[in-house]
Amino acid sequence: MKVQLFIPCFIDQLYPQTAFNMIKILEKAGCTVEYNPNQTCCGQPAFNAGFWDEARDVASKFLADFDTVDYIVAPSASCVGFIRNYYPTLFENNSSNHQIKNIKNKIFEFTEFLINILKTDDFNAALSGKATYHDSCAALRECKIKEGPRKLLAKVKGLEIVEMNDNETCCGFGGTFSVKFESISIGMANQKINNALATGAEYIISTDLSCLMQLDGFIKKNNLPLKTMHIADVLSSGW
Repeated sequence: MKVQLFIPCFIDQLYPQTAFNMIKILEKAGCTVEYNPNQTCCGQPAFNAGFWDEARDVASKFLADFDTVDYIVAPSASCVGFIRNYYPTLFENNSSNHQIKNIKNKIFEFTEFLINILKTDDFNAALSGKATYHDSCAALRECKIKEGPRKLLAKVKGLEIVEMNDNETCCGFGGTFSVKFESISIGMANQKINNALATGAEYIISTDLSCLMQLDGFIKKNNLPLKTMHIADVLSSGW
């Protein structure tokens, strides 16, 4: 099965190892993985900031870059959710409507591709310790992802998953929300981290590095005994 990677901007710049680990997992599952180096952004930051014309320009490039592929896989429910749910609004009454309908059926967040398309949940991963899982808003509410990541983590040897209180509550990032409403954002991160610490977990795992970046900043600032891991990094552990 051939898949094309979409690597979000911040992962490309700040967490490239997660992208490489995703490739390892997809190849282990028998996929032929391709990457279009001309790809850029999905347009979400501009859209959320109210710059819809600029977002449409960026999104048009995305549509062109991924026009001929069978499957698009991304390590970010945030970007996938934006493309699925907001491209129709961004291109309303536009000649790109057919293209958008087509791409909505092609693009998948990494874990939902593993579970729903590849029908695989065991990658012989191993990671010793206790972890708790954070449901990102985009994964849960925009992509309807809930049980898939937990099925994958349940098969990781040596890893104990403990649910934290309010695991569906936002971490406080929300893109520009964390900049515009800094004190509220910090308070939400504080609540999330306290719930995670109460489980005795060593790791917080999620599908979205945007959430994990927010939480990791709070953890490091307060010197807390907790680590963040993207689920692709977990599934590639112990090989």
